[in-house]
Amino acid sequence: MIRKATAVWQGSGKEGNGHLTTQSTVLNQSQYSYKTRFEDGIGTNPEELIAAAHAGCFTMKLSFNLTGAGFVPDELETTCHITLDSGAITSSHLVLKACVKDIDGEKFDALVKDAEANCPISKLLNTVISVEYTLN
Repeated sequence: MIRKATAVWQGSGKEGNGHLTTQSTVLNQSQYSYKTRFEDGIGTNPEELIAAAHAGCFTMKLSFNLTGAGFVPDELETTCHITLDSGAITSSHLVLKACVKDIDGEKFDALVKDAEANCPISKLLNTVISVEYTLN
């Protein structure tokens, strides 16, 4: 399977701007710029997109893990915090709120750790990855 996205940039790094389009067109010429990345401009930025990808990938992997262990989650909600420092992504911190019936904490913790280590985006990222969670 191959997925694609296209970035177009015009102008200098600080004064220029660009847009991103994904194969599915969920992003369709979505604006990004220096201001959306380093200030409070309107649009997206690469770190926000990585955060969305990591949160989505981890959550789906955890759902597969739970289902494989005989549990169907009522809801999994993950927020990802990507840290960009001195030109490098230095960490990805996942905050999970999970509602899974009849699972003990030890089993859930093992399935979370597996999802943290083995979702494809975790495998891609060369950074510190951490997870904190609440289980109801």
